[in-house]
Amino acid sequence: MDCAATYLHQPGDARDGLTVTVPIFALNQVSEERAEWLVPGMLAAKVTALLKSLHQKPRARLTPLPDFVAEFVELQPFCHGGLVDTLLRAVKDRSQIAVQRNDFKLEQLAPHLFMNFRVVDEHGRQLGQGRQLAALKAELGGQARSAFQALAALKLPVVEPAPKPQQAQPARGIRAEIVKPVAPARDASQAYTDWTFGELPELLEVKKGGQTLIGFPALIDKGAHVEIEVFDEPEVAAARHRAGLRRLIALQLKEPLRFLEKNIPDLQRMSVLYMALGTAEDLRDQVIGVALDRAFLADPLPTDPIGFKKRIEEGRSRLNLIAQEVARAVHAVLQELANATRKLKDSRPTKDVSDDVSAQLQRLVPKRFALDTPWTQLQHLPRYLKAITTRLDKLRADPARDAKLMSEVKPLEQRYTRRVAELKGVRDARLDDFRWQLEELRVSLFAQELRTPQPVSVKRLDKVWAQLTA
Repeated sequence: MDCAATYLHQPGDARDGLTVTVPIFALNQVSEERAEWLVPGMLAAKVTALLKSLHQKPRARLTPLPDFVAEFVELQPFCHGGLVDTLLRAVKDRSQIAVQRNDFKLEQLAPHLFMNFRVVDEHGRQLGQGRQLAALKAELGGQARSAFQALAALKLPVVEPAPKPQQAQPARGIRAEIVKPVAPARDASQAYTDWTFGELPELLEVKKGGQTLIGFPALIDKGAHVEIEVFDEPEVAAARHRAGLRRLIALQLKEPLRFLEKNIPDLQRMSVLYMALGTAEDLRDQVIGVALDRAFLADPLPTDPIGFKKRIEEGRSRLNLIAQEVARAVHAVLQELANATRKLKDSRPTKDVSDDVSAQLQRLVPKRFALDTPWTQLQHLPRYLKAITTRLDKLRADPARDAKLMSEVKPLEQRYTRRVAELKGVRDARLDDFRWQLEELRVSLFAQELRTPQPVSVKRLDKVWAQLTA
């Protein structure tokens, strides 16, 4: 549902607002940012209600309010970015007050100022309805993806080759305009053990009736082979594609990988340390997966048979050395995890500290920590874990100091957690970086002797956050 979308709305009382009928196959591509803007005729009413939900101080600097609303509606490009974020910038500029996103009290707005979505199947039967798009996607997103993939599978064999688009932007709406992607005819359900399917397109245009949807093809790991599937969400497609490409590479390296599986340094010792998280096989597969990523999957990823074959030849000779390096890094993490876990048990801190440390340990070292943590950050994990042990060592001597430091960290972490929840799974590289800066802040506060690569403080992170949300 982009700015040019045709609304399929049901007529009714204006107080009921706008109801948009969404086919199930298009649900995951409906943009929540776009929905915030409603339609031009309702925008002024929504902006006015948002401004009236602000505190008195910033609101007083916007008077007369009708003039500010009229100026905003006239000057802002309609549905360019999210309405709340766009309005936030305008309020900051006019009031010169550091208003935060959550200062807008959305819960105070009348229901008709939120888009109402009615999701229907291919026969027009209603599957769900509501004003909370995220809740509808959570309930029906899997069904929506299956419907989209069934539609895309019908389209894949007939796509004609064409020049690659100059700028491929992730689709955020039901309709979009792009040039046709490069793609040979193929059966989407076919199993592949080598790159024998021509060039893989970055985007795929799928038409249904009067709507155009954007699909994102990806290789899917099926264990003994890979398949091609088309996804309706670019973030999901990218994650699945990387795993599928890793599998396709592994299928070309069966003998080297058999040797590697038997020769990972200290695998048995690491497996004992990993026991609370998973099996030795889980750990082995992660070490090999990270080694494959580092040896073969540097960006940009290969998109055709020639690039794939070249990548295999380039990475083959360095795979074993990289795997040894990965194993050492993983071992260091697991050893420090064991130290911190043991210290937490022995020191018996208060519930607040225990809960805080336990949450941090789970955040830093989940079951798939080796594969899911960026390589650069994986090398910092032992220091973060050692900082936890150091904190617990100091706790008994000065619990008041620990409580004070925790009170400085918590507001920043809560802002971060709230913002991640608001994005509903959409990745933001700046937020990812802020997350690791929070870990560095903990080192700086609780275990200063371990040092941080760059200076970090609560004040610095406050400034970073202000820039991130500006």
